[in-house]
Order: sequence, then C-alpha cells, then structure tokens
Amino acid sequence: MTRLLPILLLIGSNIFMTYAWYGHLKDLRSSPLLLAVIASWSVAFFEYCLQVPANRIGSGHFSLQQLKVMQEIITMAVFAAFCFFYMKQKITWDFLWASLCLVAAGFFVFRQMSAP
Repeated sequence: MTRLLPILLLIGSNIFMTYAWYGHLKDLRSSPLLLAVIASWSVAFFEYCLQVPANRIGSGHFSLQQLKVMQEIITMAVFAAFCFFYMKQKITWDFLWASLCLVAAGFFVFRQMSAP
C-alpha cells in the first residue's frame, strides 16, 4: 500500500495540474488573461498539496528518476482523458506513439526495481 500511495497522489495532482494548465482554454476563454492566470494558480495550489507529499513519500520507495518517469506517464494518461472527455478533442496516433515512448522509458527506468 505504501508504494501505491505516491502513485495515487500523483494521479490526483495531475488532474489538478492538467486542469490548471488547460482548463482555462475552455472555461475562461473569453475572460481577461489575468483572471485566467489567477484561477490557474489557485487550482495549481491543490496540485502542489498532492505533488509534494507524493514525492516525499515516493522517495522512500522509488529513485528520483523513477518518480520523474512515473510522473510523466501519469501526466500523459491524465492529459489524454482530459483532452478526450473534457475538451472533446480526438486523440491522435502521434500522441499515442509519443505516449508509448514514455511507457518504454518506464520500462527502462523500472526494469531493475531498487529502492534509492
């Protein structure tokens, strides 16, 4: 369970991060830029509330490189869902190929699983 907790926290933080970075393109499109920036920063606060503990807890189980690659794989998965379900955009083959490259990175960084 302790190895799973950082992964769950990273998933949660990435949901906030993705919305903070891209949600304003849909929800605040006609709002002033400053309002979009402030709204995004407000959402990003909750991202950090999950990201920092995820990395602190995760560093006891994973190397720094493993945490980073794991974060990027989660980011792509969350972004794909956000893009398709929330933004109503198609997922392209090129995006899927790029995501597969990250999965390959995960293979290499985790193939000799050892704690830091």
